[in-house]
Amino acid sequence: MSRRVTRCGWAETSPEMRAYHDKEWGVPVHDDRTHFEFLILDGAQAGLSWATILKRREAYRRAFAGFDPERVARFTARDERRLADDAGIVRNRRKIAAAIRNARCFLAVRREHGSFDSYLWSFVGGRPIVNHRRSLREIPPRTPLSDRISRDLVGRGFTFAGSIIVYAHMQAVGLVNDHLVSCFRHREVGRSERDVPLNG
Repeated sequence: MSRRVTRCGWAETSPEMRAYHDKEWGVPVHDDRTHFEFLILDGAQAGLSWATILKRREAYRRAFAGFDPERVARFTARDERRLADDAGIVRNRRKIAAAIRNARCFLAVRREHGSFDSYLWSFVGGRPIVNHRRSLREIPPRTPLSDRISRDLVGRGFTFAGSIIVYAHMQAVGLVNDHLVSCFRHREVGRSERDVPLNG
């Protein structure tokens, strides 16, 4: 008989959400392509649920060239029209245009800092912020740090990079561990840093 595990409550809504919670959410990421993937997905989520975006993740992967920022940065108006006709993704023209613009900004950050990963992790001194939340109500939608990162990103030309979107990104890529203390992943994520190259 398998032992029942305790998860963050939001993860129990579907098998896809459980898998994402158990394997990815909060695990420190040091791969530029994964950072870019979550920038696109988190931007697409604005005004929608994460479950909605997660169901479309593979369609986004196909539509956005495997989340390769160099290829997406070369997308043209024709690609924008193609994406706007793609029923597999959220066909919001502003979000599509933002993803392409952000790819170009992403590459500019990489040229300046060596990798987007180095840039982003510099805001936390290279170490995850480990919170000890006891209920989902304690998790804020944004923090002073996400405000600061958002301002910096917007100053670099990024769009759909408001503080709430940035905080979601911080949680997704492990800059912050917001698993509840009662969740089995709270302790585990600190030991599960991905062994991936810094520049993806």
